[in-house]
Formats: sequence, C-alpha cells, structure tokens
Amino acid sequence: QVQLVESGGGLVQAGGSLRLSCAASGISFSSNAMGWYRQAPGKQRELVAAVASGGNTNYAASVKGRFTSSRDNAKNTVYLQMNSLKPEDTAVYYCKLHSRNTGTDYWGQGTQVTVSS
Repeated sequence: QVQLVESGGGLVQAGGSLRLSCAASGISFSSNAMGWYRQAPGKQRELVAAVASGGNTNYAASVKGRFTSSRDNAKNTVYLQMNSLKPEDTAVYYCKLHSRNTGTDYWGQGTQVTVSS
C-alpha cells in the first residue's frame, strides 16, 4: 500500500520559514517524480514545485526564489523549504508521487500552512 505522509506545517508570521517533509512508503521512490501542491480555501489546487526523479526542479512563478524543493532518495523523502513566507502562501500543502510505471498519482493527506500578517 502506497502511503505519503506530510509533516512540518504550522502557523508562522509573514517573512518566516517552514520546512515541509513528505515521506513515501510502499512504492519505489527514487524512480518516480514528486510534486508539491497547495490548495487555499475557495481556490483550485495548484502546483507549487515539481521534483523529477533525477532531482531537477521547477517552481510556480509565485514561489520562485522563495521555495526550494529537494529529495533524499535514501530516506524516501521529499522536502519543501519555504522562506520569506507571505499571507497568500496560506493553504493546505500536499505532496504527490507520480508512478512512472503505472501512471497513477498518489497523494498525501495534506498539511496546513498558515501565514499571519
């Protein structure tokens, strides 16, 4: 059974930092692409960062220069370092694993990030 478990969310003041983690189990991690998404109340879920199996990253324009994603294949974990947080970054953050073999997307349960002004 594939499981993705996010952690690291919380309440932070504007300008602060948080580091999210997403630990995967039940599936080969290193060969699959990972992604971080977020969903604010009343809005659609949007891609924040994509991390390819080889480690290449892409970011949404709204977070570029502030957020950094990385992966540790030895720990089956992907990270999202969020700096210079803004109130508009407030959302539930989800990680996603895209299985290269089956084309299936697996999602974590989400972790709340709240940035106060």
